Amino acid sequence: MIAPVFAPVFAPTLASVVSTAGSPSEQPRSHIWPGDIIGRAESLAALQSLEILLLTRDSATLVLDDWCADHHLAAPGSKIVADRNPTITKTPTAEQRRRLGVSDDEPIRYRRVRLRCGSHVLSEADNWYVPSRLTPQMNAALDGSDTPFGRVVQPLHFRRQTVSARLLWSPLPAGWDADAPIPRGAPALDIPPHVIENRALLVTAAGTPISEVVETYTREVLAFAPPARQD
Repeated sequence: MIAPVFAPVFAPTLASVVSTAGSPSEQPRSHIWPGDIIGRAESLAALQSLEILLLTRDSATLVLDDWCADHHLAAPGSKIVADRNPTITKTPTAEQRRRLGVSDDEPIRYRRVRLRCGSHVLSEADNWYVPSRLTPQMNAALDGSDTPFGRVVQPLHFRRQTVSARLLWSPLPAGWDADAPIPRGAPALDIPPHVIENRALLVTAAGTPISEVVETYTREVLAFAPPARQD
């Protein structure tokens, strides 16, 4: 099994966060998280909770199904939909072929999707998969439907092996727990477009790799009201 690499990336100052996002007034209302120490701690805890789920469960699709439902991001019963973009293609690298255990001439297909919960795009995913290791029905579904990859290949009882995982943004600066100054005075957090990036191999129950995915999670994962504060 490939050992996961977890490398949180912390924003050193509020300015570095602001540089990657618009002003709070330009963000949807559901993105407004308070810029005080409580709001920063709560938003970081939410991101870390999501990352733990993604790293400890085999299907990111099912994690997002639950995240969407638990945080009321769409109508009850909504499931994740994969909006495909067939105009984007990315050739697998030699290192990816090595991880997938295929020869230089083995066909590998590429699928670019946005995983959406209602109107909220929670993740943008690059997926290189080995069609010869899937059933004809699975390949047809991947080519012709908006069903997420994890749902299509669920009958294979796949397992997830993390290659790398990192937070792309933190509302708290590096060293905040060792008396580093915490930005104050901002009425709301400026959340950048992308907050988490994970790379993983999906393997069958027998350990055969079928796919390598790179998942970039958006600020839409925080598109819910912050916890209510008690007086």
